[in-house]
Amino acid sequence: QVQLVESGGGSVQAGDSLRLSCVASGLTFNWFNEAWFRQAPGKEREFVAYIGRSSSSTQYADSVKGRFTISRDSGKNTIYLQMNSLKPEDTAAYYCAANSVERQRWNAYRYSGQGTQVTVSP
Repeated sequence: QVQLVESGGGSVQAGDSLRLSCVASGLTFNWFNEAWFRQAPGKEREFVAYIGRSSSSTQYADSVKGRFTISRDSGKNTIYLQMNSLKPEDTAAYYCAANSVERQRWNAYRYSGQGTQVTVSP
């Protein structure tokens, strides 16, 4: 059974940093592509960042480019989202997902976690 578990969310002030983690069991991250999505209250879930198999490529939403970094630690079977220079508009629940043929479509991913909340105050 595949499980993805996110952690690292919290409440911070604008300009602060957070690092989110997503640990997988029952699945080897390095064999698949993964992504981070987020969903703010009253809004649709949106793409944040993508990493290809064996970290072959990365892609970011324009809104986070230059501030967020997605990475993978194969030894720990974990993907990360380093978030710097956080803004109030980054406030959302953040979800990791794995195994998809489409990079930016949430419901194309076969596996996903339950999410971790990030709240950024002005």
